[in-house]
Amino acid sequence: MKNTRLFSLLLLLFVALFFVACGSSGDEGSEDTAEDTTSDADVTEDADEEMDEEMAEDMGVEGCHIAAPAEDTEINMIGWSFPITDYYAEELEKCNGVENLTVNTNLLASADAQEQVRLALSSGGDSPFDIVHSANSGVAEWAGEGWMMPLNDLVDKYWDEYNLGDIPEKAWEGATIDGQIYGVPIVGNTLHLIYRQDVFDELGLEVPETYDEVIEVCNAIGLDNTDWDMPFTINLSAGWAWEIEFFQMLRAYGGDFLNEDSTPAFNGEAGVNAVNKIIEVADACMGIDGYTFSLNDQEVALQLGTLPSTNMWASRAANMTDPERTDLGDVIAYAPAPRVTADSPRAGSAWNDFYMIPATATNDPDLIFRIIMEAADEESQQGAAAVGMTTRVAVAEFGGPYLPAANQTLAEGIGSYDKNPAIGIVRAKLGEFLPLIGTGEMTVQEALDAAAEAYIEEATAQGYIDG
Repeated sequence: MKNTRLFSLLLLLFVALFFVACGSSGDEGSEDTAEDTTSDADVTEDADEEMDEEMAEDMGVEGCHIAAPAEDTEINMIGWSFPITDYYAEELEKCNGVENLTVNTNLLASADAQEQVRLALSSGGDSPFDIVHSANSGVAEWAGEGWMMPLNDLVDKYWDEYNLGDIPEKAWEGATIDGQIYGVPIVGNTLHLIYRQDVFDELGLEVPETYDEVIEVCNAIGLDNTDWDMPFTINLSAGWAWEIEFFQMLRAYGGDFLNEDSTPAFNGEAGVNAVNKIIEVADACMGIDGYTFSLNDQEVALQLGTLPSTNMWASRAANMTDPERTDLGDVIAYAPAPRVTADSPRAGSAWNDFYMIPATATNDPDLIFRIIMEAADEESQQGAAAVGMTTRVAVAEFGGPYLPAANQTLAEGIGSYDKNPAIGIVRAKLGEFLPLIGTGEMTVQEALDAAAEAYIEEATAQGYIDG
C-alpha cells in the first residue's frame, strides 16, 4: 500500500514538471504557462505535504523513528539509575508517542534491579521484562543460565542501518559467549582518579600513580582536616561495592576469582594482599565514616567542594563539568586509576553496560531491538556523551575531559570479569562476607575463606563444581 501511494505521488510530480517544461519552451502562451506553473506548484506542495505525512507515519515520532505496531504493545524495561542510564531511559520513552506503543522504564538501585531480574527469569515463565539492563557480569550469569536471547540475527540485520560497526569489537565481545551476542553495548565505564587540581597545586602534590602514593596524598591533606569530608575515597558502602574494589585489587596483584576448574582462587595470597590494601587505603584516607560514604555522597561532595580526591566511575565523572551541578568544573581534574605496585596493571576494571532481551519475552524481538536502537543510535549517543561514557567511536568528541583518563585506565587496567557463569555466585558470596571485615566481625582470611566455603557449596549444588 505504501509503495503504491508513493508511486502515484511521484508520477503526479513527473507530469507536473513535464507541463512546466513544455510551457516554458515557446514564446507563446506565457500567461497560460504562468497559470499552469502556479497550479503545478500547488499540486507539488500538496504532494509534498502528503509525502511528509506518510513519512511521519512510517518513521514514528520525533526521537523515535520506528513504525507503529499493528496492535497495542507494551514494552517494559528494567535497569538501574545513574546519569547516563537515566538519559537512555528517556530516549526509550520517546517511543511512547508512536501509535499502539507504550514503553515503561523502571530504574532501581543496582542490586535491587538485578535481584528483580533474577527472581523473574529464574522461574521459567514468561518474562515480565522486554529490555533488561545488564553489566559484564550479567552477561556471564544471565546468558549463561539461558535467560537471554542471542541477538546475532538482529545485529546482522540492522548492522548497516544503525552503523553498529562504530561500536568497537571489544565492546561486542563483552556481550558475547561462544560466538553468541546477548547484548547491545550502550555504556563504557571504568573507575579512575578524580581530584582538585587547585588543591594539589597549593599543597605541591603530584598525581598519584600507585595506591601507596594515594596514601601519601591522604597523609599530606590530613584525615582530621576539617576543611574536607575526608582526603580520598573508594566505595565500600555496600557489599557489591566491596566486591568490585576487591576484584580490581585482586587482579592488579595477579590473582583471579576462580581456577580453571571453577574452584575458588580468591582466598589465596593475592586475595589477602588485595583486601589488606583496601583496608590500608580506607584507614589512611577515609576513617570510619568512609565506610558508609556512597557513590552519590562522593559525587555530591566533589561538586560541592568538600572532597579533594576520589576514585569514581567515568559514568559519573561527566557530571563534574555540569555548571548546573557545580561551579568547580575548571579545577576538577582527571587521571588514570592508580596501580597497586609500580609495574602492576591499573586497578581499574573494564565495564560495559548492555541492553538485553530475555529469551522468554513475549513481544516481537524485532520491535524490541529497534526500540533499543532508538536509544543506542549515533544521535542518541551524542547526547548521552554529555553525561557518561558512551560506546560509539564517532561520538567521542561530544564527551567530557575525563575521557582520556578513562580510556587510559581501560587500556592499562585489569580487564573485565571472566564469562564463567559461576562468577555470579562468587560476587554474591564476596558481597556477603567482605563487609564483615570492615565491621571487625571477621579477619581478612576468615572472610575470604567463609566466602570460598559458601561459594563451593552453592557452585557444587548448581553443577559448576563436581560433587
